[in-house]
Amino acid sequence: MKIGIYGFGAVGRLASRLALERGHEIVGVVDIDERIVGKDAGEILGVGRLGVEVTRDAEELADADVVLHATGSYLDRVFDQIASVVRMGVHVVSTCETLSYPYYRYPVLALRLDEIARAYGAVVIGTGINPGYLLDSLVVVLAASVPTVRRVRALRSLDAARRREPFRKKIGVGEDPRLVEEKLARGEITGHVGYAESVYLVALAGDLSLTRVVEHQEAVPAESDVESAGIRVSKGMNRGIRGYGAGFVGDREVVRIEFEAYVGAPEYEEIEIEGQEYSVKWRSTGTPGDLGTVTVALNVAERVPYMMPGLRLMTDMLPFKIRFAGG
Repeated sequence: MKIGIYGFGAVGRLASRLALERGHEIVGVVDIDERIVGKDAGEILGVGRLGVEVTRDAEELADADVVLHATGSYLDRVFDQIASVVRMGVHVVSTCETLSYPYYRYPVLALRLDEIARAYGAVVIGTGINPGYLLDSLVVVLAASVPTVRRVRALRSLDAARRREPFRKKIGVGEDPRLVEEKLARGEITGHVGYAESVYLVALAGDLSLTRVVEHQEAVPAESDVESAGIRVSKGMNRGIRGYGAGFVGDREVVRIEFEAYVGAPEYEEIEIEGQEYSVKWRSTGTPGDLGTVTVALNVAERVPYMMPGLRLMTDMLPFKIRFAGG
């Protein structure tokens, strides 16, 4: 396939390397970073010249079959970027978290993007490791073996010290916990984005009409000095965040998504499917975030040429529906 890259930061570069390893061709790279604009993408990647210069011009992606987009978490901020590619009739797979289920936060933009994609014969889909896979698609796959689902709970825990510095910054590692919570409230830092999106994807797979969805995030103060992977946090300072998204039907919590990312946290994912007939519990040893994200995105990109045009969700790719109790 001919792959375009929109956003050539850490995720975009990792996606490029994986695409090249799989035998795909990189035909265009777009970024606004003055330090790399005009440079050969291959030389930046350390794989030799590709003959593709990094540019600010999205039209350089017109020859791509699929564009891997990785520039931001919020659809309202990246809508024009995605729409500009779709209007060239090029498919887009984006790591924008809120695009994984955009009808929650951005219903008007979601409908508009769907209209544009249909008009130009392109597929648009938001995906990644979380949301997109671990706490939603995988939950649905595991729940598919349970005849009647009463409740699902999915948790991801990761050691923030083993992640990139930009990730640690967006969860306020090493700062005053009170300041971190103020920044989260103001939107100055994001913490994790996608609790509600994962909740809605799971609900959608079971045709479950939720009454309400609640999201919450909080700082995790260090109770004593802690160190992991060369990152040290003093007692009383912030180790990271923990949070959740919960979907309710009436007063009953039916879907619960939890995320913990702090220095020294254990690395694992755990999914519990509480069934009417029996229950299932699954636990992993942890999943690398960036590499997992680009792997899921590229796997999806290899499928989108065979999908119907329009705004698509990861649930469209799953062969399963699930049944909730009372549904």
